[in-house]
Amino acid sequence: MNAADEILDIVDEHDRVVDRRPRGEAYARGLRHRCVFVQARDAAGRLFVHRRTATKLVFPSLYDMFVGGVVGAGESYDDAALREAEEELGVRGLPRPAYLFKFLYDDGAGHGWWSAVYEVRCELPVRPQAEEVQWHAFLPEEEVERRLGTWEWVPDGLAAYQRLRAFRAGGDRPVGSAG
Repeated sequence: MNAADEILDIVDEHDRVVDRRPRGEAYARGLRHRCVFVQARDAAGRLFVHRRTATKLVFPSLYDMFVGGVVGAGESYDDAALREAEEELGVRGLPRPAYLFKFLYDDGAGHGWWSAVYEVRCELPVRPQAEEVQWHAFLPEEEVERRLGTWEWVPDGLAAYQRLRAFRAGGDRPVGSAG
């Protein structure tokens, strides 16, 4: 199936399902939907960082410090987090990602999505999807911090990363449950 044809739940400002639409239409019309962001670390605690392929529907060729994606219609955030992490990392048997918090991302241009943030430890050898990931590496967090000002990052992932830092510092409280 073409990614643009995937059916998504359309949600309101309280993350309640109000409709279902194809992904391409949801993106084109700026309809609020659901996404998951999974921070993956290897056994040494390094972050999985990747550059998206040029063929991605959203944010092509940009860097990201999360794996993840949209939550399909009728799918839970938790199930989407595991599915997306295994797909993008190219692994099977990953532990279930741990839910951390949820926030409403707004790009300031009329596009927004509910974003559930997770973390997972991946001690398996990764084989990222070639159609999703152009480049990847596990980097120490200090290296990721150094690259924040020099690499072009996906804006929603950058927002999630900043909120995750605040959450870990005790300054950001979770919104609701993953559901």
